[in-house]
Amino acid sequence: MPTLESVATDAYLEYVNPQWVKLLSLLEMNVSYDRCVGTELFTSDGRRILDFLSGYCVHNTGHNHPAIISALREELDRSGPVMLQSNVPELAGQLAARLCNLAACDLSKVFFASSGSEGVETAIKFARAHTGRTALLSCDGAFHGLTCGALSLMNGEYWRKGFGPLLPDTASVPFGDLAALKQQLATARFAAFFIEPIQAEGGIRVPCESYLREAQNLCRRHGTLLVADEVQTGMFRTGPFLASHHFGIQPDIVILAKALSGGLIPVSAVLMTDAIYRSVFSSFKRSIVHASTFSENSLSMRAGLATLDVLEHEHLGERAEKIGTELQQQLADELSGYVMVKEVRGKGLLLGIEFTTPQRLALRMPFEAFAKIHPAMFGQILVMRLFRDHHILAQICGNNFMVLKVAPPLVVSASETGEFVSSIRRVVDLAHNPGPFWSEALGLARRALTA
Repeated sequence: MPTLESVATDAYLEYVNPQWVKLLSLLEMNVSYDRCVGTELFTSDGRRILDFLSGYCVHNTGHNHPAIISALREELDRSGPVMLQSNVPELAGQLAARLCNLAACDLSKVFFASSGSEGVETAIKFARAHTGRTALLSCDGAFHGLTCGALSLMNGEYWRKGFGPLLPDTASVPFGDLAALKQQLATARFAAFFIEPIQAEGGIRVPCESYLREAQNLCRRHGTLLVADEVQTGMFRTGPFLASHHFGIQPDIVILAKALSGGLIPVSAVLMTDAIYRSVFSSFKRSIVHASTFSENSLSMRAGLATLDVLEHEHLGERAEKIGTELQQQLADELSGYVMVKEVRGKGLLLGIEFTTPQRLALRMPFEAFAKIHPAMFGQILVMRLFRDHHILAQICGNNFMVLKVAPPLVVSASETGEFVSSIRRVVDLAHNPGPFWSEALGLARRALTA
């Protein structure tokens, strides 16, 4: 007799996304979760999974933080105005004020939306309105979202194929390349330069200390707005409230999302200067010229306020910086003897372990064979092994399959980071020896080709 779990999976398979079910099943990660608390995920078959992905940096405060849940319950019990769209939502003003104070710089206005992609779309519109220009500049390897406007700022063929034509008059430059940026900005045609202060899906790429400051100077010299996409890097993920604060820059626009509501309610925020805001909302006639259906709804705003309370009261930014520094050093020490490990890098609790092609013939031959089948094959074997053998959830970067992302909730404990270090060392050790790791990779490759 079918279980409730199998019926639910079958319904998803039939009515939502069968390919996603196939992929999870192929990687032996298609499990049902009963309860998620802090850093721990408990499956219906009794396993405890340690989360080192955080929903791609959504769960900075951990899963289902009781203080945020309590705040949402209280808001629901009030039976107040959730989204009348014909009133002034007081909670939105409170949340906007706190975000602007934390971001500092000259950011003094906020537009709320429902996702990071929608935040990027908002930034595009406001930048064009303010500058009178239409061209948009971004970086190679960037990830800004999957709506058509956001996709226009990404040059990866995987994400863009089949969805064109996208926005015209866009260009990209190599991340960290000031000469290329200077050459593009000198044309004086770009409304905005979109950049992640630390590229997440690009491979946890951290720019040199002066790059972003020089980029900001170039933008100001040529009349181009600097837009910091902090969807993954913001909300104390790397230590300070914004990753931009590491580099001493003052973006004209900042985009926040993901962790803003504790992972419980969809919400994003676009912070900007007053002058940019007034370029769109220039008179009462234009007071609704840009809007979003669920913008400023009371549940999202209450969740945002409660999330900030948790992040600040529990000092999770300071914690991320301290534990992240220790974790990075532990990973570097434990993995330094393995020739396939190129580097451990990042800031705070946004770290990446970069792997490289093995030189030993016995390992290089299967590695290159699997890479021809799919460039993500090696990384997904690492992910599968971590999950199945060590009960740790992680993932490789979306635009760099040779980098394993290490991004646990900011409430992670020292014992849990130690558990991760021990587990990844054992998986990496297995990968450096001919045998089960590579034979299983071959089996996975065969199943992938016939799926």
